[in-house]
Amino acid sequence: MATRAETLNEDKSRFLISDLCRMLDSYLEEEQIREVYRAYLFGAEAHEGQHRLSGEPYIYHPIEAARILAGLRLDHKSIVAAILHDVIEDTPIAKEQIASEFGADVAELVDGVSKLTQIEFESSAEAQAENFRKMILAMVRDIRVILVKLADRLHNMRTLGVMPPDKRRRIARETLDIYAPIAHRLGINALRVELEDLGLAALYPLRYRVLEKAVREARGHRKEVLNKIELAIKRRVKQEHLEGRILSREKHLYSLYKKIRDKTLSFEETYDVYAFRVVVDKVDTCYRALGIMHNLFKPVPGKFKDYIAIPKANGYQSLHTILFGPYGIPIEVQIRTEEMDRVAESGVAAHWVYKTDEDGVDQMHAGAREWLRELLEMQKHAGNSLEFLESVKLDLFPDAIYVFTPTGEIMKLPHGATVVDFAYAVHTDIGNTCIAAKVDRQDVPLRTTLRNGQTVEIVTAEGARPSPAWLSFVVSAKARSNIRHHQKNLKREEAISLGQRMLDRALGVFGSSAAQISAERLHALLKEYHLKTPDDLLVDIGLGRRPSVLVARALLPVEESGISEHGEAASMPPLVIRGAEGMVTRFSKCCRPIPGDPVVGVITSGRGMMIHTQNCRNITDDKHSVDNCLEVQWEPGIEGEFPVDVTVVVEDRRGVLATVARAIGDADSNIENVGIEEGDGLTNSLKFLLTVRNRQHLASIMRRVRNIPSVIRITRSRN
Repeated sequence: MATRAETLNEDKSRFLISDLCRMLDSYLEEEQIREVYRAYLFGAEAHEGQHRLSGEPYIYHPIEAARILAGLRLDHKSIVAAILHDVIEDTPIAKEQIASEFGADVAELVDGVSKLTQIEFESSAEAQAENFRKMILAMVRDIRVILVKLADRLHNMRTLGVMPPDKRRRIARETLDIYAPIAHRLGINALRVELEDLGLAALYPLRYRVLEKAVREARGHRKEVLNKIELAIKRRVKQEHLEGRILSREKHLYSLYKKIRDKTLSFEETYDVYAFRVVVDKVDTCYRALGIMHNLFKPVPGKFKDYIAIPKANGYQSLHTILFGPYGIPIEVQIRTEEMDRVAESGVAAHWVYKTDEDGVDQMHAGAREWLRELLEMQKHAGNSLEFLESVKLDLFPDAIYVFTPTGEIMKLPHGATVVDFAYAVHTDIGNTCIAAKVDRQDVPLRTTLRNGQTVEIVTAEGARPSPAWLSFVVSAKARSNIRHHQKNLKREEAISLGQRMLDRALGVFGSSAAQISAERLHALLKEYHLKTPDDLLVDIGLGRRPSVLVARALLPVEESGISEHGEAASMPPLVIRGAEGMVTRFSKCCRPIPGDPVVGVITSGRGMMIHTQNCRNITDDKHSVDNCLEVQWEPGIEGEFPVDVTVVVEDRRGVLATVARAIGDADSNIENVGIEEGDGLTNSLKFLLTVRNRQHLASIMRRVRNIPSVIRITRSRN
């Protein structure tokens, strides 16, 4: 005897199939509906005893997928395939048996969808790409394959709550990355919107709830304004004797979320747009309605788009305009025909309902078939599945750009990618050594942002190194990680060099050197410090983790280490500064030392040595810094350019800034930055950041500027 639960499940199953048949009765023939019911009996028997995680009989899921397709008014073979779509995958039934029972078309559809269920996007890249190739090939054979799969995915998303959190997030991410974009590319707005909203709710549940609550609360405040605008539009349309439907509409939550995230807007800024749809009988009336709308409310310049004359890639057609509404409220209006409205919701699915008597529908289906033919052509020429996947994403993911190498190879880069991103995408060594670039045979800066279809050529030089400044404009993960990795290695090399010089200096006080230290003594010290190599010891010294004087004393026999417990020997010579600013030896921005200034080095643990002027307030006021100070001096004949801050007080006259800047340039100096501070109305202070070679060069610049009549005084600034 059947249990109460089994009886209830059977009753619900009968209700679902009966409701499906009622939906189909509105557009299918009686014989076709009987075929659908026979598929239900076949599927129910095949899935007998199988249950979903929710505990429901498995047959509920295929029926619900079929109901989704019935809502799109798809043909009966697609409905049958939806009911049977998991039979090959999850039961002993073979493709041949389905073909003998329901025909070869249905068998091919079910087989195609069965292959799609094998996709695991969290697996290896090669497996993902290979399964993606299978999906595209199934779509090319019969586009209804992807429609059945989208219905299957939509019902899975509706029932995602029973899944474990990690699996729920993985499926939601896959839906937003793959299935929703495919639905959008095929013009099936009805499925895309729900897939996106459900994906957002599963991937970011808290964000979804916050946004949903904000929309619910704002909706009440908008109702009166919406009604007034809608009434004004209806009244004007009626006065012009036009027949049409006027509908107010709301952005779906995922669209709001993306706009807030991508454009860094507040909810109020995003939601404060009132949207209406005007649906009329024919194309000519669309343009008449547009004129009426522009006469009723003033249009916003540059915000009109004609997707009727030039349809979107997925076949979507409509007129879009934004108007200045009452109270300064922006109004977005879409104007389209009834056929365009149906096609906008159903996309290529409309082909099986309206056949070829609707030009718009036929064009959309032809466009989809052309897209699939292009995908098939890509697949034939692709070297492997990974290359094919990258090519397909050009259509599915507009946030990616595709550019060419000089040999014609396609390179995929994220939106906003620069020349340096391209160089690293080609090869890490190319990125590390790039010094210049050409885009479409024209010389461009390395920070140039690339666009789709451009051909990029990179110029490299042996010995060139990545610049830390590149991190301010590169966008790809590969470029960022490689630049950072190189900087870490460079920092280690500089630390080793500085550490060696500091240790040699400390050992020299006792008439010793690194060459005189025995290997046994060095290895014993490394073991004591828990270090692996001598370079690790030098890095610790260079980065200030271990005082060089203490390391020197530890390396020498006790009788030779006549050095104070708390400091360096008085006879220790100054450390020579060579002027090449690096990642370990840096010049302070507070006092900006230049050659000729008395300087001191301050060791900071983990960061290396910072060079200050001896009278820098940050040194004299900070007792802790004094304990870590080293006596340093400039290398004789040092070369290079060093930044220095200069303040010039001038009379408030027209052209004085240009005059001072010209004098600085004539003195063979470069201005890196300039700022202006207003004074008492008669004078202004010009703040320059200059580059100089040494103190003598700075004095020469100051003399030249001081001789300008409008200059009251010039001083070197110290923060």
